[in-house]
Amino acid sequence: MALSNLKTKYMTRNDCYTAGRKITPKGIMVHSTATPGVMAADWFSRWNKSYKAGEINRQVCVHAFLDNKEIWQYLPWNHRGWHAGGKANDTHIGFEICEPGGFSYSKNQMVGYDVKKNEAYFRAAWENAVKLCVYLCREYGLTEKDIISHAEGNNKGIASNHSDVGHWFPKHGENMDTFRAAVKKALENVGEAKEGFEAGDIVEIKATARTYYPGGPIIPNWVKWNYHLITQDVFNGKPVIKGGKECVLLGKTILKSTMGEKAGIMTWVDKDNLEMVSAGVEVEPENESGNKYYRVQVGAFNDKKNAEALMARLKKAGFDAYMKYD
Repeated sequence: MALSNLKTKYMTRNDCYTAGRKITPKGIMVHSTATPGVMAADWFSRWNKSYKAGEINRQVCVHAFLDNKEIWQYLPWNHRGWHAGGKANDTHIGFEICEPGGFSYSKNQMVGYDVKKNEAYFRAAWENAVKLCVYLCREYGLTEKDIISHAEGNNKGIASNHSDVGHWFPKHGENMDTFRAAVKKALENVGEAKEGFEAGDIVEIKATARTYYPGGPIIPNWVKWNYHLITQDVFNGKPVIKGGKECVLLGKTILKSTMGEKAGIMTWVDKDNLEMVSAGVEVEPENESGNKYYRVQVGAFNDKKNAEALMARLKKAGFDAYMKYD
């Protein structure tokens, strides 16, 4: 599931980014900024700085900021962030919900916050937060149960002593339980609406995908630069399983710039590594009669070792290959 309002601009100057430490996300931590009126796009210039170089007074970086309009990703999801002040940095993706302007803070309390005036802003930001959590849950196999606030992280002993978002949500009749319920409902709706990939669909490979299928070749970065057309979703009338996952064949490349076609990577790819771009492009269907196929031969050798070496190279490059002795 793609997020239409998700924008990416990594804080490459931040020490958290340059450290390059990776995590396997096990949960999501929800924060709010406690900085009235500073929106998601504004945080790049504030935090894209180096603590080691003396450009900022603390080591801090979250994966994303969001407001009522946009979601800005500033750190790769699988990079270790500095947002929790505890062990959750090693396990959780963290994002900040920006707070509207027109009020101030005193002793960690909102002063002059107008609930009625800010209701529309809150609902839009809430919806973006739910959408982001649904996106991340689907990307990393998480559920609503894996989502906590900074304050809940503190209660669990994995985050520092902060009150967010418990100081803000209740003003609008919400809390982390109702937030998790909203994410759960959205996940269920996404599941009901999700359709299987099939021949004729235009897709893109997820940025988080590392191999074409479990145990398969590593996906080169250039493969992710364009869209792809699924030209085959079965073989001999049956699903194609590789690495225990159902795969489809990406037979043509679709240029993002012009949507024009060119030769494809001709590789079977795990469906879970794909995002839908456009469904239902007409392609020539697979011949399921079982009688005739067009085959491409890439070599013939007297020495079996040479044949095996070429077959190994083809498989490493992501192509299906078999050897036949005539």
